[in-house]
Order: sequence, then C-alpha cells, then structure tokens
Amino acid sequence: MSEKNREGKRTARERLAVEREKQKAADKRRRALIVGASVVCVLGLAAVVGVVAANAGKDDSSEAGPVVGPSGAQGKDGLAIPVGEENAKSTLTVWEDFRCPACKSFEDAYRSTIHELTDSGKLKVEYHLATIIDGNMGGTGSRNAANAAACAQDVGKFVPYHDVLYQNQPPEVDDAFAKNSKLLELAAKVDGLDTPAFRKCVENGTHNSWVDKSNDAFKEGGFSGTPTVLLNGKNIYQDQTMTPAKLKQMVEANAKG
Repeated sequence: MSEKNREGKRTARERLAVEREKQKAADKRRRALIVGASVVCVLGLAAVVGVVAANAGKDDSSEAGPVVGPSGAQGKDGLAIPVGEENAKSTLTVWEDFRCPACKSFEDAYRSTIHELTDSGKLKVEYHLATIIDGNMGGTGSRNAANAAACAQDVGKFVPYHDVLYQNQPPEVDDAFAKNSKLLELAAKVDGLDTPAFRKCVENGTHNSWVDKSNDAFKEGGFSGTPTVLLNGKNIYQDQTMTPAKLKQMVEANAKG
C-alpha cells in the first residue's frame, strides 16, 4: 500500500473518531436534558401534591366558631328551617345541598306545588341543609350557600332566597357559590334581603358551624344522598311513581283526615 493511501485511511479514521466523540457528547447532553426535564416535572408534581396536601380540609374561612342557628330553627338540635303552618297535618322533611343538581331538579319540579300546599296551611316543610358536594368535589360553595340561606332565614327571606339559589345554581363542578360576591349578587333578586346585616352575616360566615353540624346530622342519619324527601317520615323521593300531583293528593287527603 502506498504511503499516500495509508495517510488517507488514517485521516478518514481520525475524522470518524472525531465524529463519534461529537455524537457521544451530543447524546450525553440530550440525556442530561431529558433527565433534567423529568426532574422538573416530578418536582412540579410534588409541589402540586404538596399544595393540595397542605390545603386539605382548609377553606377560605377562619377556624370554626360557635354554633349559631338561624332565627326560628326547630327540631332536634335546632337544625331544621321550618316553612308553613306549625299545625299542618303533613310534614315534608327535605335534606338538600345547594350545589346538588338532583336537588335542583326536585325543586324545579315540585316548587310550585310545595308553595301552594304551604301557603294553604296543609303542609309544613322542614329544610335541612347538607354539604356533600363540597366533600365530593371540593370547595365551600355548599356550605357558603347554606350559610347565606340561614342568614336569609334570620330576616324572614329564606324561601325566596332558597328558590333563587336553585334557579341560579351553577354547574356541579363550578364552585361559584363559594364566592360571597355571587351570593350577595343573587340576594339582590330578593326584595328587602340585601341589607348591611345580611351582608355581614354572609361575609362573617355566622352560621357556618351550624351548617357543619347539620351536615354531620345528615351523615349520621344514614341517608343515601340528596335530596332526601320524607313525607310524614316516609321516603317519597325513592317512590318512582311520585309526582307533584300525587304529592298534592296525599297532602290534601291527609288534611281532610
């Protein structure tokens, strides 16, 4: 082999060696970038998990205060908000959550019939407020809305505000009722409700601990979910044949004795 050919092969090998070293260096840098990016993702996830863990069970309010029931609350531990004549022969017990879509469906279907029966003195309704959607979905909208409804009860405006909340219920995943500004905005739809006293009650969470106690009673009651609707102690919401007309017929029959 000529000296010229040997020199050419040696030069080619050297170039190949240089290219291999460059490729190794590039691969090393790429691996470093991949590992670095993976570490950032893991750290980011850890940060998110840490924030969630740190805030678990917390909300935007201060620690629970004393249990302050709304004006006129009745029943065991004063956890029922009564609507209608005290001496009505039929009592409808309703467990509801203001974020609960099924509760809205019940209210939309039965609202006018229940109003008619309570206004005529034939039916008394006892409303119990629960916060199961807060527990299932996270947030404080169920509790804050229930507190605001209890504040409305203090000034004799529970029924119209209760109805407004359901008529303006946000999607279940939207915790809009957690915002006091939203609850106060809806209060403006009820004549005479949006007062300084009502605003203070809402913003201070005056009845929050009472709402928590009501929700505890719901859980201890062994109910399957909201709404739970009992007519004279019998669960009528589970009756698939139940309609507003049938409810009216049952209450009127009972009123006649």
